[in-house]
Parts: sequence; structure tokens; C-alpha cells
Amino acid sequence: MKAYVLLPITKKNSKITTIFSMLICLIISTTLFSQNTANTDIGVLDFEAEIIDYGSINKNDNGLRTFKFTNRGTAPIIIADVKTTCGCTIPKFSKKAILPGETGEIEIKYDTKRVGVFSKTITVLSNADETSKKLKIKGTIIKPQSIN
Repeated sequence: MKAYVLLPITKKNSKITTIFSMLICLIISTTLFSQNTANTDIGVLDFEAEIIDYGSINKNDNGLRTFKFTNRGTAPIIIADVKTTCGCTIPKFSKKAILPGETGEIEIKYDTKRVGVFSKTITVLSNADETSKKLKIKGTIIKPQSIN
């Protein structure tokens, strides 16, 4: 013969049952009435190159280079900022929206006054799928050979 234990109905058990029932109703109603408001349109920055290698260039040569990109997404992209790792690297970019399929560019001017190897990171901040995109420039500044 099986024995069953029945809990007496008390005020404490009644409160727990009521709270549990309300919690279940809340979860069910939230699940049923929630709407998917996620926007499926997003911009995608596709750079032709993510690293620009200056190679070996002479001291005081032109340090201007350009990162070119295309918006491969389905929504406009706005570049909010372009940050560099030092004051020797100056970015220039448009704050105009880049529509899907359009191209754009970010100009980088590196100060070539110091001789030696360099490697700098450029961070592009935008509303694209990858909100923070890292680019890189590198190279070697050499002292020009004097002709005797």
C-alpha cells in the first residue's frame, strides 16, 4: 500500500502557490507578446586592404596613403570616428553616409620625419556590423643616401 503525504493548506503554502502561478503567467505572456524588433538591415565595411605596407621609404617622403572600402551591406554606414595610436598618424574621412554598394576612403598621413621601423593601428568606429574595425600601416623610414 502506498502512502501519500499531503501538505495542509496553510497561508504560507497558499502565498507560494499564488506567487508561482503569477510568475508562470508572466513568463508565458512575455513570450507570447514579445515582438522581434531587431533590424535586419546592416551596413558591412569591406576594405580592399586592411594593412598598408609602405615598404622602405625615404625620410620626409610623402606619407599619404588611402584605405578604400565598399559598403557591402543593406543599410547606410556612417563613420563616427577614426582613431590612431599616435599623433604621427593623421586620418581624414567623410562623415557623409555611405549607402549600400557605394565606395569610400579613409586617407592616412604618416609623419615620415623619424628614421626607423613603424607599425601603427587605425581604429574605424562606425554603425557597420563590425562597429570597431582595426586597420594597420607599417613600413621603414630610411635615411636618404647622399650622392657624392
